[in-house]
Amino acid sequence: MLTLSRWKVLLVVLSVVFGALFALPNALPQDVRDGLPAFMPKKTLNLGLDLQGGSYLLLEVDTNALRSERLTNMLEDVRTQLREEQIQFTNLAVVNGAVVVRITDAAQVGAATKLLRENIGTVLQGVVGGRDVRVSAEADQRLRLEFVPEAFEAEAARAVEQSQEIIRRRIDELGTREPSITRQGTNRIVVAAPGESDPEKLKAILGQTAKLTFQMVDETADIAQAQQGRVPPGTVLLPGDDIQPAYVVKRRALVTGEMLTDAQAGFDPQTGRPVVNFRFNGQGARRFADATSQNVGKRFAIVLDDKVISAPNINEPITGGSGQISGNFTAESANNLAILLRAGALPTRLNVEEQRTVGAELGADAIEAGKISTIVGFVAILAFMLLAYGFLFGGISVVALLVNGLLIIAAMSLTQATLTLPGIAGLILTLAVAVDANVLIYERMRDEVRAGRNVVTAMDAGFSRAMSTIIDANLTTLLAALMMFQFGAGPVKGFAWTLSIGVITSVFSAVLITQVLLAWWFRATRPKTLPIA
Repeated sequence: MLTLSRWKVLLVVLSVVFGALFALPNALPQDVRDGLPAFMPKKTLNLGLDLQGGSYLLLEVDTNALRSERLTNMLEDVRTQLREEQIQFTNLAVVNGAVVVRITDAAQVGAATKLLRENIGTVLQGVVGGRDVRVSAEADQRLRLEFVPEAFEAEAARAVEQSQEIIRRRIDELGTREPSITRQGTNRIVVAAPGESDPEKLKAILGQTAKLTFQMVDETADIAQAQQGRVPPGTVLLPGDDIQPAYVVKRRALVTGEMLTDAQAGFDPQTGRPVVNFRFNGQGARRFADATSQNVGKRFAIVLDDKVISAPNINEPITGGSGQISGNFTAESANNLAILLRAGALPTRLNVEEQRTVGAELGADAIEAGKISTIVGFVAILAFMLLAYGFLFGGISVVALLVNGLLIIAAMSLTQATLTLPGIAGLILTLAVAVDANVLIYERMRDEVRAGRNVVTAMDAGFSRAMSTIIDANLTTLLAALMMFQFGAGPVKGFAWTLSIGVITSVFSAVLITQVLLAWWFRATRPKTLPIA
């Protein structure tokens, strides 16, 4: 084990150079880092919310609103299907979480049931009836349509996953560095945005559903009667803008925001006012071209989250697949809307359950406390190793420990893993555990000397016979850290990640670096006795 192989020396040298290069930016001010050559690493430790300060939000995905929206869509699908097949019906409404409709002609109940079972809902595997909607006949020629419970639960779970991904895209658009977005329970999402000191701005970006639709305005409807509750079938009354306070629009959307490929804030070349320029994908471009070609001279409403933000007149077919949204925008609101449209619409509303702001001063205090605790821990380890094993062997352990700390900082800077306050605790624990390997090796050497072995044999046995114990101890620690990282969240993950990196680097530094340094010492001095014997 004391053979001074070239590959061992080369590996130690490269690891020290690697650690120095990737840890160096943490000791340099920003202006110096910006001036480094392009080939030099410039990333620093990524501080978490508790160290850097920022905003914390606990969001709840509103599955009740999702169910209500799906029921409304189902009601319109039922209306459309029955009208297309010329089946007369009355009393179409949402009642107690289901869509209920009465078929006027008793002879058509069977045909209506068959029609709705085959065309309403989505085909699913493993669901009784083959669809996510159950159609059942009731008394008085009524049909009842309701979601299959397990199918809606699966849809709600997908909505949470989709919301989590859209939240990530929206925060990325803001430029927030390494946000933490984790799921909590069945329908909650925790968002921690380090460096984002304005939670209201974060709420404005994340809380808006950003569901964009293009719907035709019903010019024949009487808005006064609609405001009194007499809305024509197939239409809906929506709040409007300063030009017109309310609009009656067709429920069916011509095109939706899901068909957008890009949205950018800009300025109208004629008026100079802020606008949002958008572009559709192929399907959206075709549908938009068809809709505008068939409705020249009519108005269509641009609806964002059930509010009409603009209702321009269609002067000619729009076939280019792009357009412009104008309204009472400021430059900031136009940019925010463009961000929302690029990131995509949330499947349903998000409710803010809790919000917190961690000030930068509190984060600075935490960093200072972390520094002090790390220094105290290091000094305690230094004193113990020097007292227990002397200046030479104890000093070599301390050198290996310093390299270990350097490699941990370099690895976390390279991977941009978030360092949290629990992560600092993991770092301190790693430093304490790192010298365990040295203690095992040195104590084994002492046992071999007591058994009458010479210096070379004792040192060789110290490494070879302690290795299995070192691997066993660190492997179990690594497995525990991986389990915490896999199943934990927030602070637990930060602790587990730092501990995992530390376990790997500590074994490398405590064994290989110590072995190379002791081999150099032995070759240079050829001692007759071990200083630690």
